[in-house]
Amino acid sequence: MKTRNLKLLLFTCAFSSLFLNLHAQKSKDGFKKIFDGKTMKHWEADTSHWRIENGTFVGEVTKEKQLKSNTFLIYRGDTPGDFEFKAEYRISPEGNSGVQYRSEMVENVPYGLKGYQADIDGANRYTGQNYEERGRGFLAMRGEQSVLKEGQKPTITGSLGNSDELKSKIKKDDWNQIHIIAKGNHILHYINGVLMSETTDEDASKRKMSGLIGLQVHVMPKMKVEYREIYLKKLK
Repeated sequence: MKTRNLKLLLFTCAFSSLFLNLHAQKSKDGFKKIFDGKTMKHWEADTSHWRIENGTFVGEVTKEKQLKSNTFLIYRGDTPGDFEFKAEYRISPEGNSGVQYRSEMVENVPYGLKGYQADIDGANRYTGQNYEERGRGFLAMRGEQSVLKEGQKPTITGSLGNSDELKSKIKKDDWNQIHIIAKGNHILHYINGVLMSETTDEDASKRKMSGLIGLQVHVMPKMKVEYREIYLKKLK
């Protein structure tokens, strides 16, 4: 009996040590998982276009369920200012989506958002660029480093590489990772670890320094987008 109790004690200690190490690792990198894969906890959306399936958020437009305006799955757990955001996504060839951030609700448009967007589309024409939904439009195309000044079009100050070469780093009809870093007025968009666009927003009258995060379903005849492994890290 003593031997059995000793083995149980050693097993419990080993398990506790493993758990503490894993917890310490999660705390070290600072990322918090904000989608549990099972429920809409802290999220809200038009559920005729958004659902959970196999641990994944699925946004879809069908012939039977059309959209009149872009709709967003909105994270209500926080309105971060300086942050990092990571998620895996997969999108249909004709699809158009994106990760909205530092955004605000659109009056009289249910589940509508306006603000910065890390663009995503199935044809990868726009994926990786910075687009301001219901605002200034294209802020930095894929491959561009841009500076935004009040009353002016974006000034392109540098290149991150050829757009088509960067496009080759994005997988079609498969899972990709999107990573956004927003710190102060400096914004970086990565796909699969590759920097796709860089924006410095010096337009104090129009820039946003904090706000809502949302996942987009765009007005299309049909489309489907999936998101999973969604993480948020607040920066100091």
